[in-house]
Amino acid sequence: MKKYETVLFSAVGLVALFIILVAFNYLASGAAGRADFTDGKLYTLSEGTKKILQKLDGPVKIRLYVSQSDNAIPVQLRSFAQRVEDQVREFKAVAGPNLIIEKYNPKPDSDEEDAAQLDGVEPQTLFTGEQFYLGLSISRLDRKQAISNISQQRERLLEYDLIRAIARVANSERPTIGVMSAVPVLGEAMNPMTRQGSEPWVLANELKRDFNVKLVPMSAETIDKEIKVLLVIQPRDIMESAEYALDQFVLRGGKLIAFVDPYMFFDQQPNPMMPSMPGQPGSSSLPRLFKAWGINMDQGKVVADVTYASGAGQRYTPTVVTLNKTALSRDDVATSQIDTLLLAFSGVFDASKPADGLKVTELARTSPNSMLVDNIVASVSGDAAMKGFAPDNKAKPLALRLAGKFKTAFPEGKPVPFNQDKDKKPAADPVPQLKEGAAENSVVLVADADMLADGAAVEVQNILGQRVVVPSNGNLALVQGMIEQLASGDDLMSLRSRASSFRPLTVVREMEANAQKQYFGKIKELEDELTQTTEKMQKLQRQSGGVKTAQIMSPEQQAELERFKKRVIETRQVLKELRKTLRQDAEALQFWTKVVNIALMPLLVALFGLGYAMVRRRRSALAEAPAVVSGATA
Repeated sequence: MKKYETVLFSAVGLVALFIILVAFNYLASGAAGRADFTDGKLYTLSEGTKKILQKLDGPVKIRLYVSQSDNAIPVQLRSFAQRVEDQVREFKAVAGPNLIIEKYNPKPDSDEEDAAQLDGVEPQTLFTGEQFYLGLSISRLDRKQAISNISQQRERLLEYDLIRAIARVANSERPTIGVMSAVPVLGEAMNPMTRQGSEPWVLANELKRDFNVKLVPMSAETIDKEIKVLLVIQPRDIMESAEYALDQFVLRGGKLIAFVDPYMFFDQQPNPMMPSMPGQPGSSSLPRLFKAWGINMDQGKVVADVTYASGAGQRYTPTVVTLNKTALSRDDVATSQIDTLLLAFSGVFDASKPADGLKVTELARTSPNSMLVDNIVASVSGDAAMKGFAPDNKAKPLALRLAGKFKTAFPEGKPVPFNQDKDKKPAADPVPQLKEGAAENSVVLVADADMLADGAAVEVQNILGQRVVVPSNGNLALVQGMIEQLASGDDLMSLRSRASSFRPLTVVREMEANAQKQYFGKIKELEDELTQTTEKMQKLQRQSGGVKTAQIMSPEQQAELERFKKRVIETRQVLKELRKTLRQDAEALQFWTKVVNIALMPLLVALFGLGYAMVRRRRSALAEAPAVVSGATA
């Protein structure tokens, strides 16, 4: 009887434990508590995102379209779709009732599919030919933003893409940006030198779609208050009064993006003394501001990089660089999703000693296999471009972000206009000078301006009489991303590229890299020994008679050759064992990593259940003991 009671109590205990776990999970699912244990805090919202959501003063609706059919979505993409849903729920937890979420399953030929297409959400096609939906539409009143398809390749920017769309519909006014340039970015009615007009750059037309664009003349002494972001392109021959205007603009909190260039190919300056001769590329800088910020750029040199050089054969030009992802910052929103950039005759920055209070972040850099060359040989190509090439083995910043509290570059006050008598007392400035920024700000600097010109950024095609513009690279996407990020305010600007849910086995990668170093080290050792052996054999041949007896090997030569053959066999065996050990260690590490990831949580739950059952059983035994004792006493 005692045996059956034990079995019965154990069965009842397990059933009770199961019911308790189910009840606990049900109650916990409705609780407000959250914990993010992921590497990189994938599900923890940035402070900037929280501020934007908390500032919503009216209802914003998110219509999320996700195909639910198991046949339509692969497992990996289904996990990413769940990641998108989780991110939207985190937004809802912060925004509260001001964020309304509606989820739809757009099945083929359904009303939901028609609604998705009306909202601007497009289907994605698998390699099998099947279609699925993963996109959303965000709306408020008559304003709407759609993310037609949410790509897994942009997972690092998922939070940024979503909150940017919310911020756009929440703000009823389009930001105003300014453009200051010595080249006709916004077009030109008539150039007095060439007596010809020019169309606006493609960049200008793209910016006008999303922003109110206002021209700021190069002679400006103040920047309008309504301008929040100022784009400066090739500020050739900028006057101190204009630099002072930029200085005060930054100190009052304005966002500055400057594209300077020591050798702008698309800014050909004719020689007024010899108008028939070809023009010379223009040069630009912000001398007073750079000096105050601790930034330097050599006006007489451009960078040559053989790793990112463009062209081939006689068109091989190391001063025209095509940067790929390895040269761009993966942690900054503006550059994390750019694939390629084309920079022609770019300068480089020296930001080794920034001003106090400023922090430098590199956005783009050269490879270590680069050097600076004089402007006079900037356009040399082919074999001549490599003559005397001597890289200094240092990566150089091509674009950077300065952040912190800026101080004025004009401590002595507003500069006197060049046409004003310096002995004459200047009139009182109605706007008092700012000596230091009230809050932290940021400035973006790029050491090339050619990259924004149509000739470097786009290809214009004529298709059936229609002018079609096709981007050649990520040049325009870079500047558009920078402006969009800065124009959206400090909250959105504070966002950075997040981690990806895909976590590679970095330890295994490091093991493989270390083994590769050993492997190639052994090969190098073998090659060096082969060279030494060959030299010894040639020396022995010379000592034994030279070429006439080269076909007959002396005993010393035979012994040296046999020793080398034996050494080759031993080295090959060592390399074989090295590869075998590496493979075994990597496979073992991957196996145990999978075991821990898959089995650890169920094991912990099982151990918790067993421990809980044992505690309950002990408590039951202790509770029954007094009853048994009292019964025996009675």
